[in-house]
Amino acid sequence: MKSWEIALVLVAAVYLCSQVTFVAGLECYVCSNQTGNTEKCLNTIKTCEPFENVCGTEIRWGSQPYFSEGALKQYYVSKRCMTKEQCQSKRKRYMQLYCTHIWYEDWACNECCKGDRCNYFVISGASSRQGYGVCFTLFTALLGLGTWLMSRS
Repeated sequence: MKSWEIALVLVAAVYLCSQVTFVAGLECYVCSNQTGNTEKCLNTIKTCEPFENVCGTEIRWGSQPYFSEGALKQYYVSKRCMTKEQCQSKRKRYMQLYCTHIWYEDWACNECCKGDRCNYFVISGASSRQGYGVCFTLFTALLGLGTWLMSRS
């Protein structure tokens, strides 16, 4: 193959690659009204639509389908892909009005997170900023302890 043919093939390859978008969509765990964060909620994964940019988790406590005196109360977990706006709206509404964690009342809480499969765990009632702060503090403390132990040996 002549050098000009190789150059032409390379130019064509670069052009074609620039026309193709290689984007992997966000992946979230998905489930609906499961009686806990088990089985389906931990094993079913969906690639979200391009406009869905966060994973949402809803946790509810109560009886189904409606509250009735003496009815068995339990947790219900739902997870799905959402837009950031949908999730924040739902979170704001739930966290202010319904997220009470009072055992004898029906309640519901909603969480939003970014990143592939970030909604694996259900963490109800804590804002994500506080959660990251605690994790960061713990990580920093462990890193400092590890550094100190290594310097002693």
